[in-house]
Amino acid sequence: MLDSNKDTIAAICTPLGKGGVGIVRISGENSLSISLKFFKSSKKNFAGIKPYRLHHGYFISHQGKILDEVLLAYMPKPGSYTGEDVVEINCHGGPAILQLILEELLASGARLAKPGEFTYRAFLNGKMDLTQAEAVIELINAPTKEAIPLAQQKLQGLLQQKIQTLKKDLETLRQEFCVAVDFPEEDLECLPPEKIQTKVQKTIEEINALLTAYEQKHLYQDGALVVIAGKVNAGKSSLLNALIGKERAIVTPIPGTTRDYLEEYINIQGIPVRLVDTAGLRETKDEVENIGLQKGLELILQSDLCLLLVDIREKFSTYEQNILEKIPHHKIFVVLNKIDLSSTMPKWTENINPKIPIFKISAQTGKGLKELSKAIGKQLLGTQKESSSALVPNLRQKKCLEKAVSELNLLLQHLFEMPYDLLSVHLDLACQHLKEITGEITSEEVLNQIFENFCIGK
Repeated sequence: MLDSNKDTIAAICTPLGKGGVGIVRISGENSLSISLKFFKSSKKNFAGIKPYRLHHGYFISHQGKILDEVLLAYMPKPGSYTGEDVVEINCHGGPAILQLILEELLASGARLAKPGEFTYRAFLNGKMDLTQAEAVIELINAPTKEAIPLAQQKLQGLLQQKIQTLKKDLETLRQEFCVAVDFPEEDLECLPPEKIQTKVQKTIEEINALLTAYEQKHLYQDGALVVIAGKVNAGKSSLLNALIGKERAIVTPIPGTTRDYLEEYINIQGIPVRLVDTAGLRETKDEVENIGLQKGLELILQSDLCLLLVDIREKFSTYEQNILEKIPHHKIFVVLNKIDLSSTMPKWTENINPKIPIFKISAQTGKGLKELSKAIGKQLLGTQKESSSALVPNLRQKKCLEKAVSELNLLLQHLFEMPYDLLSVHLDLACQHLKEITGEITSEEVLNQIFENFCIGK
C-alpha cells in the first residue's frame, strides 16, 4: 500500500540493465541534505548547489571511496516532478554502481520508494490530476508509436479539462434545476423540462463521443488478441510464422504438432497484436493435449478476432462449424489456406454467413497474406463513424463515464414524471462519477491499484 507520509524516498529511475547513464532519484524534505553527504564537487571553489543546474563531481561512499563520477541536479519544491525537494544523481548506467549509490542513500535516512510513489506524491501535491498520473504509465508502456499521442494528450491535461467542463455544465444545471425547490418562499420559476432535456442530451452526446473514441482507439494502447484456430494440419503454425516473419512454430507434415498454444506479439497497422496459434481441433484421449485444446477454446472465445483456418481442399467439419456458432460474425474471419495446391472455392463456403469475410491465402508462398493483414487491422480498428473526440479514455475512465451516462439517462427517463428535487440526485451522482476520473473523489483502493502498476522509480 502506498504511504502518504513525508518520508524521503529514493529509487533507481532508469531501466534495469547496462547503459551509458543511470539515474537515482530522491524526493522529500531531506533529499538535498542526504545527497550532500556523498557529493563532492569537481570545482575547487565550489559555491554550493544551485537549483535546476547540473553539478559535476563525485559520489563518495561513507568509507571515503569514490564510487563514480556523477552529475547532480537539485529541484526545490514546488517546482519539481513530485512537488517536493527532488535530487537526481546521474551516474554510469551499470546495475552494480546504481545499486551501490542507492544503498548508500538508503543507509543515510532515505526509504526505498514503492512502485509509482514519485507520481503518487505528484498527485497528492497537486502537480497532476489522476488522468495525468495514469497517462504517465500509459506513455511509459506505449506499445507502438500510435499510442504515444493518445497518452500525451492526457498528460498535457486535455482530458482533465474536458471532464472538468462536463462536470461544470452539470453543476450549473443543478443550480438552475429548480431554484424554487431551494427557495420556496420566493416566487421563482423552475427551468422547463424541455430545456433540461436539451442540456442533458448535449452532455450525454459529449460523453458518448469519449466512449466512441475508446472503442475505436483503445487497441493502440491496450493491444488486441488475435487467435488462429482450425483443424490439425490446416497450416496454423505456418500462418503464425508467415505473419510474424520468423520460424516461431514447428512445422511438419505430421498432424497435431502444436499440442498447446503458442503466442507472439506483432505490430499490425500500429496495433500491438498478441497472435496465438492454438492446438488443432480434433478428438484425442491424450490428457495433455485435451488441456491444450481447452485453453485454445478459451482464448478463441476471449479474442478480439478469430482466424478460422481451413485447408481449401478439405470439407467443412463439425469442429469448424462449432467455432462459427460460438463466435459473433464480426469477430471471425474464415481463411482458406493452401491455395498454392488448389484454387477452387469449396462448395461449403456458400453456406457461410455472408457477413463473415472469407480470405484465400497460401501460408507457404505468402500469397494473400498482405490482404489478410490489412483486413485484420481494419477489422480491429472498426468501420464505425469517426468519433468527434480526439481524447481516448482508459478502461477505468470509460467505466466512470458509462456510469455517468447511465445516471443522466435515468434522469431523462423520469424527467416528466418525477419532482425536480428527486431528479437532481441523478445529476449529483453523475458528477461524482466524473470526479472519480480526475481523482477529486477516489477510494484508496482504486489509487493503490493505479499506482502499483507503475515501475519503482516513477
